[in-house]
Amino acid sequence: MITLSIMLATIIQALDGTIANVALPHMQGSLSASQDQITWVLTSFIVAAAIATPLTGWLCDRFGQKNVFLVSVAGFTLASVLCGLSATLGEIVAARLLQGVFGAALVPLSQAVLLDINPREKHGSAMAVWGMGVMIGPILGPTLGGWLTDSYDWRWVFFINVPVGALAFYGIWKYIRPTAAPRKMRFDAFGFATLSLAIGALQMLLDRGEQNDWFASSETWIEAIVLALSFAWFAAHTALTPAGQSFFNYRLLKNANYVSGLLFIFIVGLVLFATRALTPSLLQGLMGYPAQLAGMVTAPSGLGTMVAMMLVGRLVGRYDVRLLLAIGFAITAFSLWQMSGYTLVLSTGDIIWPGVIQGLGLGLVFVPLSAATFATLSPEMRAEGTAIYSLVRNIGSSVGIALVQALLVRNTQTVHSALAERVAVSDTAPDALALLNAEVTRQASMIAYVDDFWLMTLLTLAVIPLLLLIRPAAKTAAPAPVDHAAMD
Repeated sequence: MITLSIMLATIIQALDGTIANVALPHMQGSLSASQDQITWVLTSFIVAAAIATPLTGWLCDRFGQKNVFLVSVAGFTLASVLCGLSATLGEIVAARLLQGVFGAALVPLSQAVLLDINPREKHGSAMAVWGMGVMIGPILGPTLGGWLTDSYDWRWVFFINVPVGALAFYGIWKYIRPTAAPRKMRFDAFGFATLSLAIGALQMLLDRGEQNDWFASSETWIEAIVLALSFAWFAAHTALTPAGQSFFNYRLLKNANYVSGLLFIFIVGLVLFATRALTPSLLQGLMGYPAQLAGMVTAPSGLGTMVAMMLVGRLVGRYDVRLLLAIGFAITAFSLWQMSGYTLVLSTGDIIWPGVIQGLGLGLVFVPLSAATFATLSPEMRAEGTAIYSLVRNIGSSVGIALVQALLVRNTQTVHSALAERVAVSDTAPDALALLNAEVTRQASMIAYVDDFWLMTLLTLAVIPLLLLIRPAAKTAAPAPVDHAAMD
């Protein structure tokens, strides 16, 4: 019951990162907002969640894990109601900020609780369950959001969270036993402020960079300067502050497996979400797929992920995690290689099967990576460790999406110019010339998409040799169960 309750909370938080995307055009008309303004519905949620995520460890230390979990679920559910009731752009942006703040702790807390209530030999299975919740959300988000928007109204994209949040709140209140908070960590206001500024500036830069034409915009320069200065202050402050008194527990960086896990989850976030961002725009922009159909043909990749996670959960602990990770990355690279062969003439099978194979590969990566990352981390450091882990995954996804979108725009322009030079247009009627230019643009865009898929393929293959950085976990006795996560 604990597992079911916390996974409901995880799913609604992971879902809300993408479910609103397809509803933006409907929101834009309803709220009388411009295209530039309506993107703040997405940006506000991402930035608020990124800034609040590192607070998870300190909040659990100060108020107790159960209390933080309950407040997070209740606040997130209430903020969802406010999103659905919003009548102006300012109201929905404010409500999305609240959603991001309250939802930030849900994913890392769910991971920490699952690690706590299961003995070490079952951590692989526990991370399989957690991974399904984290990865299914972004996969199903566009499909569910499109269906709710088309069948009912964009407001139901947010109202759908209410019954799920209520069930999660009841389960957490009923089955998790509260304990006294340790209160060992001092709140480092300067460390939190500088880290928050750095994370916020980075997320703003990545999320709005393409829209602002990157460094041709003064906004991007301001965000880059704030990022550099804030992070430099944070790093210097953390290094000079005694252990236990800084906002970030730098003892986490002394754990080699944990640091290696952060590197790999950054790359997993980059590859997973970058590809997820490319495929729908390819189908809708070049193939003419409606949003709901695009969601239906990409959703089966989630089935591959679930199958892989159910299988690999039983294999973790029996086989070297590095072998499982190598197989997972190799399968993912194979699926991306298949996508690099896409053309403007594709059947639904050409889209579905590479997605399913990619889902299998990512499922094989996600579970053993999570288990290996936390295998040697002490229980008292898990809340903060899982928070940083989730933050790095989210930053990786933001970097990946920004990278592929920037390359897509640049390569489309470059290839269009190269193709246009080879097209004879003498004595061509204006209407025919416009049609010819549109076709050249389509071909250029397709080549740019293929280039992005090639980049993801090579990046995934380049990661495999780095698996040697992970040390196989020694077989030790399972630790005593943690009291605060025990059922009544």
